[in-house]
Amino acid sequence: MRKATVNRKTNETDISLSLCLDGRGVSSVDTGCGFLDHMLTLFAKHARFDLDVKCKGDTNVDYHHTTEDIGIALGEAFAVALGDKAGIERYGFFILPMDEALILCAVDFSGRAYLGFDVNIPAQKVGDFDTELCEEFFLAFVRCAKCSLHIKQLSGANSHHIIEGIFKCAARAFKAAVKFEEGFENEIPSTKGVL
Repeated sequence: MRKATVNRKTNETDISLSLCLDGRGVSSVDTGCGFLDHMLTLFAKHARFDLDVKCKGDTNVDYHHTTEDIGIALGEAFAVALGDKAGIERYGFFILPMDEALILCAVDFSGRAYLGFDVNIPAQKVGDFDTELCEEFFLAFVRCAKCSLHIKQLSGANSHHIIEGIFKCAARAFKAAVKFEEGFENEIPSTKGVL
C-alpha cells in the first residue's frame, strides 16, 4: 500500500494529512472551510484515494493560508507515497463535463514542477471561498509533488461547476497516472532511470 502521513505546523496553520493511493475513496476532511472540504472529499472519491485532512488555520483572516498549506501537504504526501515511482503509468489525463463546464487535466509525475492553469472563473467568490485560491492550491501541490500539471477550461460559466470540475478532473487524471502498469512494477518510467 502506497501511503504517507504529513504533519505541517506553521504560525498560520496546523495540518495533519494522511493519504493512501491504493484506497477506496474514503475520506475525512475538516479544513475549517466548507467549500474546500467538499472539493477534497470529491477529489478523494473520484480518484479512489483514501484521504484524511485536519487543519486548524487562520480562517478568521481568510482561507489563503489554509488552502495553500493543504496543497503543500497533499503534494508532499504524493511525493512520499510515490517513492521512486517505479511501475506507475506516470502520465494521466482526463476530460470532464460538469454540466455546462468542460475541463481538461493532464499530469506528468516527472519530478519537475510546473502548473499550466488556463481557467477563467467568473465570480470572485463561491460562498465565502475566494475562487483565485483554486489556482493557489494546485500551484502549491505541483511544487511539492514535483509534477507537471495542465488544467484547461474548455467551456463553462458557473464558477462552482468550473472549480468542482477541476477537482474531479484532476482526481481522474491523477488516478490514471499513479496506476501500476502491469508487468513493469520495478521499472522507472523514464529513459533516464530516475524521476
